[in-house]
Parts: sequence; C-alpha cells; structure tokens
Amino acid sequence: MWDYGFIIPFLYIFLRIFNTNILNYLKVNDKINYNIIGDNMEEKIIKILSEENKAFDVYEIENKLNFNSVDQLKELLKTLNKLEEEYKIYRTKKDKYMLFDNSNLKIGKLLSTKKGYGFVDIEGDEDVFIKEDNLNGAINNDEVIVEITSKKGLKLEGRIVRIVERKLKQFVGKVYFKNNKCLIDLDDKKVNINIIVDSDKTLGAVSGHKVVVRLLNKIDNTNYKGVIVKILGHVDDPGVDILSIAAKYEIEDEFPKDVLEQLKNIPDHVLDTEYNGRVDLRNQMIFTIDGDDTKDIDDAVSIEKLENGNYKLGVHIADVSYYVKENTPLDNEAFKRGTSVYLANTVIPMLPHQLSNGICSLNPNVDRLAISCVMEIDLTGEIVEYDIFESVIKSNIQMTYNKVNSILEDNIIPQGYEKYADSLKLMSELADILRKNKIKKGYIDFAIDEAKIITDENGEAIDVVLRNRGKGENLIEDFMIAANETVARHITYMEYPFIYRVHGEPNEEKINNFLNFVHLLGHNVKRPKKITPKSMQELLDELKDVKQYPILSSLLLRSMQKAIYDKNNIGHFGLASKCYTHFTSPIRRYPDTTVHRLLRAYMFNSNLNKETVNYWDERLVNIAQHTSERERASIECEREVDDMKMAEYMEKHIGEEFNGIVSGVVSFGMFVELSNKIEGLVRIDDLTDDYYMYDESTFSLIGNNNKRGYRLGDEVKVIVKSASKLNHTIDFTIKR
Repeated sequence: MWDYGFIIPFLYIFLRIFNTNILNYLKVNDKINYNIIGDNMEEKIIKILSEENKAFDVYEIENKLNFNSVDQLKELLKTLNKLEEEYKIYRTKKDKYMLFDNSNLKIGKLLSTKKGYGFVDIEGDEDVFIKEDNLNGAINNDEVIVEITSKKGLKLEGRIVRIVERKLKQFVGKVYFKNNKCLIDLDDKKVNINIIVDSDKTLGAVSGHKVVVRLLNKIDNTNYKGVIVKILGHVDDPGVDILSIAAKYEIEDEFPKDVLEQLKNIPDHVLDTEYNGRVDLRNQMIFTIDGDDTKDIDDAVSIEKLENGNYKLGVHIADVSYYVKENTPLDNEAFKRGTSVYLANTVIPMLPHQLSNGICSLNPNVDRLAISCVMEIDLTGEIVEYDIFESVIKSNIQMTYNKVNSILEDNIIPQGYEKYADSLKLMSELADILRKNKIKKGYIDFAIDEAKIITDENGEAIDVVLRNRGKGENLIEDFMIAANETVARHITYMEYPFIYRVHGEPNEEKINNFLNFVHLLGHNVKRPKKITPKSMQELLDELKDVKQYPILSSLLLRSMQKAIYDKNNIGHFGLASKCYTHFTSPIRRYPDTTVHRLLRAYMFNSNLNKETVNYWDERLVNIAQHTSERERASIECEREVDDMKMAEYMEKHIGEEFNGIVSGVVSFGMFVELSNKIEGLVRIDDLTDDYYMYDESTFSLIGNNNKRGYRLGDEVKVIVKSASKLNHTIDFTIKR
C-alpha cells in the first residue's frame, strides 16, 4: 500500500495548476471537520461508493465530502489507504476507488491440485478455477485476491492478483540429501515448492526423518530456504504417519514447559475448601455414558419423574474453568489449540492428560467440581423451569454406549447396571419426547453414517466399520442440546456479551443447484417456497426412499453453511434453534470453557460492571474467530487421517471384490463408496467394455454403444486395483 503523506504538497500544486477552484482549499486558517474523520469518515466513503456503481478518484470523493483543506485531504488519503488494506475498497490501475464487492475481485482460499491448477474457495460463492500459469506464486491454502476473468454459467475462471496471507507457514516432509544439500520431500504434493535447509538448521535430521520445516526466505517463486523446527521421527516409526498429518495442520502433540510447570500446582483431588458455595449433589444418582475407550469425560446426567408428571433432567458438566485460569500458560495453550483432535487411535488433547483424564474428568466414585444445568421438562418437550449453578458431584458409574444400548434396544441388562436400568428407560422416554419436539420445530437429521477405523497395537489399520449410533448416543445428544439451548437462552435474556454456536441460512443458489441436480436424476420433489429448517427436513423426507438417499443427504449437507462460533446470535439453522451455544464439552472445546467463564462472571459472581462487559465484548470476537478456524483445521486433519488409514487398510486387499454404489461422477471417472464408507476411484480409462463420455447434464458416464453407462447411486461390484497410504488414494476397477 502507498504512504500518501509525502505526496500531499505535490498533489496540491498539481490541483492548483489544473483547477482554479482549488485555491479555496488552501486557506491557512481552515480547520479539519473532526466530526467526519475516523470511523465516521469511513462510513461516509463507503456510502459515497455504494450509491453509484462506479469508481471515483480522490478529488471526486473529496468534493462529495465538502473538504476544503490540506489536513482534510491528508486524513482522507489515510482513510482510503486503511479501507484498501482492509479490502473494503479497491484502487484501480488509474488510481480510482470503488467498493471491493463491486469489483471483479474476490477474496478466498486457494485449493491447489497435484496437477498444478487450483480453485479459489470463496465463502458463500462459487469456486473460481485458476490455471497453473495464473497462480502468481500462490500455494495451497494461501488466502488470495482473485480477479474473475471469465464466467460461463456458474463456472468462474480467474487469475490471482495478490497473496493476502500465506496460511501455511510450516510444512511436513521427509528429509533427503542431494549433492550434500538437505532437501525436503513435502508430504503435501499440492504445494509445488522446493525447500533447501542449510546444515546449521537441520537439528541433526538424517535421511528418512519426517520433520516440520518452516520457511525462512524466498529464493524465487518455487525455491525457498527453510529451517527444521521439529523432528517427528523416522518415516517407518509407529504413529509418525498420524503425527505428520497433525503437524501439517499445526496441531501440537506436546505441551510447552511452562504448561507442564503449571500442572505441579494443580491438585489431583477436590480440596476441602473447594466445596464451599457449591450445591452438593454427591448423594444423587448421577452417571456418565461414553464410548468404550473414553477417558476425558465432560458430562454426567441424572433423571427424576416429578409428581406433576414432568421430568427433572440434570446435565452436569466438568468445571474446567475453575482449574484453567484465564491468561495462564494452561489457558493460553488451550486457546491456541482450540479443540482436542481425535485421529484414528490417537487423541491430541486440548488440555494435558493430568487434567483431561484426571481432576477435570468426571471419573466414577470420586468427587468432582461441576456446573449443573437442571431442567424441568413437560410432556411436550418444552423446558418450563431450569437452574444453572456450581455443584460438586460423584458419578456412580462410567457407563458405555454399547451396554446402555443393550438395555434400551434389546432389554438385556449387563452386570453392574441393574440398579440403573429404570433410570435409563426413563431417560430414553424423555429423549424420545425431546427429539419429537425438535423435529416438530424443524431439526434436520441428515442421518449420515460415519466410518470407524480399527487399529492394532502399532496403530496400523486392521478394519474399517460403520460407527454405531444407537439410542444411547441419541439420548446423550438430545440432553446436551437441551442444556446448550437453556444456557444460551439464559445469557441472551441477560443481554450480555456471549459466544454462540451459529449456523446461518444456506445460500439459495446452492439449494437451487441441489434441487436441479435431484430433478436431473429423475426425482420430482417440491421446491420449497422458502428455505427454512422445516422445508429442508421435508425435502429429505421426500428423498428417504430413493436409492441415492445417502449420497443426496450428504450433498444437501454440503450445500449448507458451516457452523461456526460467533459473538452475534443468528440462530442455528440445522438444529432449528433460535439460540444455541456449546456448554457441554469444556475439556475438549475452548468455546465451552469460555461459556463457563461467562456464567461464573455474570451469574455466580454477579460481576456485571462496565469494565467486565467491555472486556468480554472485545475478547469474544477473537475467541470466536480463532476457535472456528482451529475447529476447521481439526476436521480437515481428521478427514485426511481417515483417508490415509483407509488407504493403508485397502493396501492389504488388492485384488479383492467388494460391493459398492456410485457416489460421484466426474469427467475422469467415478467414485464408488463401499458399505463401510471407504471410497475409491474408477478411472474412465479403466472402463474398457465401451467408450465412455462424461455427460455433464445428467452427471453420468454414458457408453458409446450401450448408451446407459453409470449414474449416481448405481450399485456396482468392484475390484481393488491399487491403494497408496503415501498418496491417500484407492483405485477400483469394475468387475464384469
């Protein structure tokens, strides 16, 4: 960006020569109109540029603002520079200004491909295709400004004009040496750069070591100097495959020394003084329900049937914020991580195990500090009364979903569960009522299956199965949603700064594209008059019986916006909730820990002074943005690990036959998904029984002779042609 300060005098001389009216601007005693500078000036500039869809030069903007002094022009140029840096306005090559949104420019994230070209992912808009020679030095994941150069229907093509931010500051790769130079073979083949590491910056790494390398300086567009900042281990060491992917997303598997030092001052049991001021619930029947291998237990539940016929549901959440004090090393590290990450057989926690599996975890038969949300719920599923308070609990038993499901689904009571069976059945009764109420309001159940990867003691994938989702899993989900909504509504009524879990309305164009696609497949569904949670729910219900339903459900989900954290409450579209937050998993999610802090400040400590309110009003913006970004990174990391482990598993099944369905059709072939969610590619070149062409209008591969080909949802039998753990790819061929 330009620094305009030094050109002000020359600009005025120029204006004096070419415009006689400019003499009025040079009155020595003129004063700046301070009412129009700063934020107010920004607003007026935006208004000027938005009223007319054209570009203005500085002089035209100055005239519209009625400025008449050198100081005012200087302030104007500073403000224009600031707005340009914030990408609110755009300066053309002729030094004219227009709104950024009115230009042919967009901001987005570059998603590169192994073949060299890429796409710019623009939030709420169509992706923009970028040819390799239009990348302008940008690499995968860079935030970029792209100029739209052509538009054909919904297909956009462009060129990158500027790199806004290099998102990837560190890379993961394998060390090798060539001509006595240390080089890095990057794991991410979509990043087309070479990194050279000088001998004094290798940390002693040898050939075959997987390392984290940080860029130092650019030699040219494809060559960089780097420094090795961490050795992950040898490429063949158990667990290094997962750690390598985690490091790519800046997910750290080790905690800093100052965090470990702070742990020495945190007790492993509840101290005598810590019971004071808390509601003692240790004599109540309270228990936890989690997966078989869960060690970080955030939530416990309790149930009671009241004399009036209503239910009294208790949701008791680990009081993490009591132990993780704000602005301490523990808190700073938890904020940096944002979330725990679950990668096949590996958990990279947000908090050290001493807390996540110890004093913060609601382990059975030990006292634990909690924050309880106790709700009275009527027979229609409405919450008629509630209380939120600090408590101390003692969980009676650590239940597992498998054993709870055996009671609720098969009426088989496992040993040790006898005295809890009636409570579980009462909970199931309430969960059914809550779910019916949610569906009535428009709750969207996409019913998408998930894969679970089974590994051996060395972390090697030995099986891939569908993750079971029974009554126990649904019960806990329903109870947590009820508690999250209750807490969110309470703080909203108080009208104090808060952090919400929001899910915006889907883009109408994307929903229309989905509906057009459904019609192309031959399914006549009603076009909703208005996009609401209820209309999306009804759309899914219409498609429930078609063979492509699992695929269409997934496609509709991808047409939705992503749920994020935000200080502003816009509701949660997918849950059909007007007010929602995340309160129930503070061991695993930093926003939940933040919600607990807000409850303690506003409710338990009644700290409602202006200083506190202003502090949170400002801080929550950063927390929401950062934790949303870290959540997205963890999701992408989990997907990549799953892809890698699925490929590892299929490497042992080359040549074997499987049944699957066509889950996607593209110009170079089709994707086939097996019953356990493993997906592989059938390349069009491997369809040798006919000459196939991609039919874009029907998203199908049509044979030149048989005229039928393959369409989305077709059932097929495939043979595993190849699989590569290294490249995270699986290739199939069709069995004839």
